[in-house]
Amino acid sequence: MQLSVKKIISKGLAVKDNIFSNKKYKLSYIVENKDWIVSRIGEKLVECLSNLGFKQAKTTITSLGLRNQIIHFGSVHTFLKEKGFKKFHISNQAVLTWFHFVAEDKRIKHLLEAQKYLKIIHTSCSITKRNLIDFGVDKNKVLVIPLGVDLNLFKIVNEQKKQEIKEALSIPKNVFVIGSFQKDGVGWGDGGEPKLIKGPDIFVKAVEKISKNFPVFVLLTGPSRGYIKKELEKRNIPYKSAGFLDDYKEVAYYYNALDLYIVASRIEGGPEAIVESMACGVPLISTNMGMAPDIIIDGENGFLAEVENASEIAQKAMLVFTQTELKEKIIKSSQETIQEYSWEKIAKRYFDEIYAKLL
Repeated sequence: MQLSVKKIISKGLAVKDNIFSNKKYKLSYIVENKDWIVSRIGEKLVECLSNLGFKQAKTTITSLGLRNQIIHFGSVHTFLKEKGFKKFHISNQAVLTWFHFVAEDKRIKHLLEAQKYLKIIHTSCSITKRNLIDFGVDKNKVLVIPLGVDLNLFKIVNEQKKQEIKEALSIPKNVFVIGSFQKDGVGWGDGGEPKLIKGPDIFVKAVEKISKNFPVFVLLTGPSRGYIKKELEKRNIPYKSAGFLDDYKEVAYYYNALDLYIVASRIEGGPEAIVESMACGVPLISTNMGMAPDIIIDGENGFLAEVENASEIAQKAMLVFTQTELKEKIIKSSQETIQEYSWEKIAKRYFDEIYAKLL
């Protein structure tokens, strides 16, 4: 029977020495050994679980030495290797989060064997769930819980504040500011080689089409953006790049300078930008991948476009720029939608739908 956090605590099951022999921790969330998305997700999840009353969770970069607890591998990179998968002690119960399915990934061949040792395979979107099941993963093990967003950090600002932020960022007046906050270059260098699953080429094509009808300005954050900067320069499209932000929380400031956010990816598990832009009241156009079709109702709280269709992205951007009533409806509706994606609510789902079943 599924138990809530409060019920488990009230029954005395969350106190030390009750369930696990490890007195301090009952859940270890394995993150990647760098400050990137998986680490942020793990840290936010642990924080919210603690606020709910479940204080025996931590993030770590290894499963070595862990005993008698739930081990949650936060990404494919923390679990699968080209020659197999990470081993862990049989006293643990293991969960794996798989964000997006890339058929060319050589590690996938180990998944069917590895699933025997996993209690649950979690993903953030319905598309990846279907991909995993089609590949042969046990459908009873696959669970969808989307990414959350910090609604205290990502929030809408009034028009005056938006203009002040634009001015502080030296963005020209009377331009439409389009955002792209991600990593879309191969590796961690300058990103001159595009990571095509992220669609930087589609983004540039769409922006170029938009620029033929409206004055645009592109605002970038994130590492490895060399390809997209070079392509914008080729097309004489003005932009500003803030690079890899020292503190990810700063990205909320940049969202508040935007008139539109575009996700042009070919494959996604999220991205976080979907829920972040909606929380900030920024009209969103996303290709029909990742969490987008699970969250966006086309023309109601955002826009969907077919993958690789730069023309459709551009057409829907023009609707945002020319139809004030539609834009206002999109913003209002997205603010209503996003309330269900607060990290507090998403963390509660992690607990009730994953961890409580394994405790």
